[in-house]
Amino acid sequence: MQNIVTTDTPIAPILDLHIHTLSILVNNRPGVLMRICQVFARRGFNIDSLVVSQGRDARFSRMTIGIVGDPSGLEQIIKQVNKLIDVMHCFEHTSDDSVVRELLMIKIHCTPEERAQALQITEHFAGKTVDLTPVSMIIMITGETSKADAAITMFSQFNIIETVRTGKVVMARGEQPT
Repeated sequence: MQNIVTTDTPIAPILDLHIHTLSILVNNRPGVLMRICQVFARRGFNIDSLVVSQGRDARFSRMTIGIVGDPSGLEQIIKQVNKLIDVMHCFEHTSDDSVVRELLMIKIHCTPEERAQALQITEHFAGKTVDLTPVSMIIMITGETSKADAAITMFSQFNIIETVRTGKVVMARGEQPT
């Protein structure tokens, strides 16, 4: 068995992080993402996750940005982002006013003898097997970030070959626009 080294090596979590989720509606034009990222960098915020996709109207894109940083500077960042050309609006979303999900794909080395146990863990997390070979599996799990983290912890009893995560996507609850 060959070990594949990736950047997925587990590290101890950093405590006392202030994690924020922003939803930004922008004109679908080149350079918009770069200008938004510069606002975060100048204020010392790290972008933890980033998802960008074209909206139902091809003229616009939705950005969901997960950031880590001091909450005291967040309001200023939102104001600065809202002032940028091509930004329609920028909002912070909390778990109270929105639904936040993430997709995780995890590839594990799994012998036929271990497969039943891996499938049990997959079922527990309401996951789905999306690829299966005699020596490996790729499992897809969707849910909150904590669910993805817990799944990785449970699958760590196998040899994890690689993980890929989408980052957070967010949608406002009820009639409120995202």
